[in-house]
Parts: sequence; structure tokens; C-alpha cells
Amino acid sequence: MKNSILNRRRFLQHSAAGVTAAALAKRHSLHAANKAANKLRVGVIGLGRGMAHVKNYLKLSDVEVAYVCDVDDNRTANGLSVVTKSQAAACRGITDLRRMLDDPHLDAISIAAPNFWHAPATILGCQAGKHVYVEKPGSHNAAEAGLMVAAARKHKRLVQMGNQRRSYPLIIEAIQRMREGVIGRVLASRSFYSSGRGSIGKGKPAPVPKHLNYDLWQGPAPERPYKDNLIPYNWHWHWHYGGGEMANNGVHALDLARWGLDVDLPQRVTYGGGRYHFDDDQESPDTGTALFDFGNCTAIWDQSSCLRRKHEALPFVVFYGNNGTLTMTTGNKYIIHDLAGKEVETKSAPASDFLHFTNFVNAIRNGEKLNAEIGDGQVSTLLCHLANMAWRSGSTVDFDPAKRSIVDNPAAAKLWAREYRPGWEPQV
Repeated sequence: MKNSILNRRRFLQHSAAGVTAAALAKRHSLHAANKAANKLRVGVIGLGRGMAHVKNYLKLSDVEVAYVCDVDDNRTANGLSVVTKSQAAACRGITDLRRMLDDPHLDAISIAAPNFWHAPATILGCQAGKHVYVEKPGSHNAAEAGLMVAAARKHKRLVQMGNQRRSYPLIIEAIQRMREGVIGRVLASRSFYSSGRGSIGKGKPAPVPKHLNYDLWQGPAPERPYKDNLIPYNWHWHWHYGGGEMANNGVHALDLARWGLDVDLPQRVTYGGGRYHFDDDQESPDTGTALFDFGNCTAIWDQSSCLRRKHEALPFVVFYGNNGTLTMTTGNKYIIHDLAGKEVETKSAPASDFLHFTNFVNAIRNGEKLNAEIGDGQVSTLLCHLANMAWRSGSTVDFDPAKRSIVDNPAAAKLWAREYRPGWEPQV
């Protein structure tokens, strides 16, 4: 698949995003069967992180969780138990997401399955006429990023990406204040991630647990034998399934960085580091620094997945202007310092995903603009894909933002797309 698939028209339409969301929502707000009661029926896919989706939808007025779906029967049973205790309307527990897509009375799906499922499930949902909430990063690779945006446009569906800080009121306020010049011209950003992850060990072949449909878990990914240290979480650190820490947590920070810098795509990306802490099955780096050069400003991502660096009291994202700095913490908070380093102002409030799900539902119901529309969200995700391509190819990636293509780097360009299991190739 040619990397030019992510041309500007299919990938991002900043000026039209709000108008498109409003128009589509008015035209396709609810299925006829639910209009009288103004009910919105949602199916949730992937009941690890997806349980947060379930609990947020259950808090929303006139929203029904109609399906809970997971390839792990234990998770499905738990999800069904939570829903049936909280709502009067019927809910079905299923294994295969395609069964819910056949329901003409289902309005939306909410995807929290592994990364390699994000784009294929989103595309299937759009084709079935459902609006979609999809967790970050939203795509496994750069080609999928373009395909899922194209599917949303073609089928006129609203697709919200799960970078929830886009709905935090004080983060929105902080961005607006930077636009108004509170720290002057914003020249750079740095983002930090530190954690205390342990070793994932070395997996051994093992029988597939009876409660797990491993064949369906693999879905669009080419088949590989089951091993005992892959599921439910360590797939993140295998390129076959995930995007490492960059696509796991980097996407949150880099989305804020790009938003605050008011930029689109970079012209050059580097990513240095490695898997230093443990000798195990992890393929992605645990320590590293990525730099994104936008021409007139830069963004840096500093990662330490296995050492918390507690003594440094690292912020989440810092913006550097010619008149001061603005710092965002991991929650709904920002701090402004002047050039002398003196704290000028601090604002904080509780952080909650609820506002992001509320925004998604309101967009479907009454045309409210999506805070993380998939076209814009996948620009941030593409930063992560480019960084991973740089690391995996051991090179600096020069990028042409206008053409949405890698420049003269066959080793990196080879990683633009992936192979699929026969019959699972995404089609738009």
C-alpha cells in the first residue's frame, strides 16, 4: 500500500471538521426506532479499558448499553453483570463484534480492543452505519490512519478518538490562553512519561485458555502461536500487535503538544533509545527520546517506562514561549511561569473521562462539535507512527507534510502498512 494514501483531503480537514460533525449529526442523529424515546444505544468492544466506557455511558441520560463484547468470556460476563445491575433495558453479551453491527437499532459502537483492532473495527462500524468512539491510538500503522478517516468521511459517520484531555475544561482554557499570547510565541514543547513497569518475561507456548477465543482475538493480525505472556496487556510491546510506549502513552502527550504548538505534521522525526532494563520478549524501547521538527517549532517526548524518576517531579507537557512557560500535569491542571521562573498562576480541577463521552453523545444527538474528531486525532497518532518507524529503521525520518509521505527512506517506508489475515483486509 502506498504511503501517499494519507493525502490531505482524506486525512485532515481542519476547517471543515466542526461543520461536518454538526451536519452529519443532524442528518444521522438516531435510528428511527429510538427517536421517539430519544434513546441512544451503544455497544462496547473490549472489556478491560472498555469497562470505563461502560460505566461512563451508564451515567448518561437516555443512553443504553445494548451490547458488551469481548473475546474473553470472563470479561464479557463481568461486563454484562455490571450493565444489568445498572439499567432496565436488555443488554447482550457477545464474542464477535460483527454480530452487533447487524443490529439496525444500534446507534454507536465504542472500541477499547487492542490497537490492531482499532481501525478495522472502526471501518466495519462506519460501513454498518454506526457512529464510533475509538480509543487511542486509533490505528496500528500509518496506512490504517488514512483508511479509518476515509471510512468516516465516505459513510458520513461521527468518529471520536479517545484522547480525553481534549475535553478537559482547564486544558481547553490553557490552549486558548496560549493562542491569546499568555506566554508569548510558543516555540517548543517537552513531554515526559515515567513508570515502573517490570519485565514481561519470556513467553512459552501454552494451551489457549478455555475462556479465550484466541482466533478472534487475533482478528486482522496474521496468525501467531499463543504464548503465556501476551494477553491481556503485553501485546502492547510487540510490533505485530501494538506500538510500544509511544502509541500507548506518547499519543496522549504528543496530542497535547501538537495542539498547544498549533501545528499539523512534522518535517523530520528522530527517536533514540532502547530496551535497556530487562532481557525479555519486549520489542519496543523502555527508554528513549523522540524529537519532532515542525520547521518553526519542535516537540520532544522523553520516556522512562521502567524507572519512575521520582526525584525529578516530571510534568506531563511543558510549553516554552518567548515570554514564559505553561505546564500541564497529567490531570486537569495548568501552571504558568514567567521568564524568571516565578509561578504566575495555577488552575486545577478534577479530571474525568465523562466529559469526553458526553461530548460524543451530544455530537450524535444535537450536532455538538466533536472535541477529538478522528481526522485530527489521527494526525497526532501519525506522529507516533513516524517515531516508531524512525526507531525501528534506525534512521531519521524526513517527511513531506503536504504529500503525507516519507522522503527517500525505503527502510522506514516499508513500515507504513502491515499484512492482514486473509479476509480481514480493511476496505473503504
